[in-house]
Order: sequence, then C-alpha cells, then structure tokens
Amino acid sequence: QVQLVESGGGLVQPGGSLRLSCAASGFTFSSYAMSWYRQAPGKERELVARIASDGSTLNYVASVKGRFTIFRDNAKNTVYLQMNSLKPEDTAVYYCNALSVSYFGADEYWGQGTQVTVSS
Repeated sequence: QVQLVESGGGLVQPGGSLRLSCAASGFTFSSYAMSWYRQAPGKERELVARIASDGSTLNYVASVKGRFTIFRDNAKNTVYLQMNSLKPEDTAVYYCNALSVSYFGADEYWGQGTQVTVSS
C-alpha cells in the first residue's frame, strides 16, 4: 500500500520558517523523483520544488528560489521542504508527489496535503 504522509505544516508569522516532511512507504522511494506542490484557495495547484531520485537535480518555482530548499534522505524514505522567509502569499495546502517515468509509462502518487498559513 503506497503512502505519502506529509507533516510540519501550521501557522507561522511572515518572515518565519517551517520544515515540511513527507514520509513515503509502499514503493521504491529511491527510484522516484519527489516534488512539493501547493494549492492556494481559488488557484491552480503549482509545482514548488522537485528533486531527482538521486538528489542530483533540483528545480524551484521562481517565487521560492533562495527561500525554500528541497532535500531527501533515501535511507529514511523521506523528502523535506525547508521554507524560510515565509510570505503571506506562501499560504496554501502543500502536497508531496512521487513520480517515476519509464518506457512503460508513469507511476505517480500524492499525499493528502498539509496546510501552511503565513499570517500575523
């Protein structure tokens, strides 16, 4: 049974920090690229950050570059999103995503999401 369980969300003041975690089980974590997406009320879900299966490639949406860091621990089957200098516009539900693409097709899994609220 595949599971992606996010944690670490909450309420934080502007300028503050949070670290999100996503614990994976039920699949070969080290073979999947891992991503964090977010969806704010009334907006489409957007890719925030992605890390390759071996951690060699990182991608960030422009609005979080220099503030957010994605990293993974394949020994713990966990991916993290360190969020610093948070802004009110970072408020959203954050989702963990696992993706593997091969000749035979794509396998993709989603977590249930964790709420991040940036407000004074």
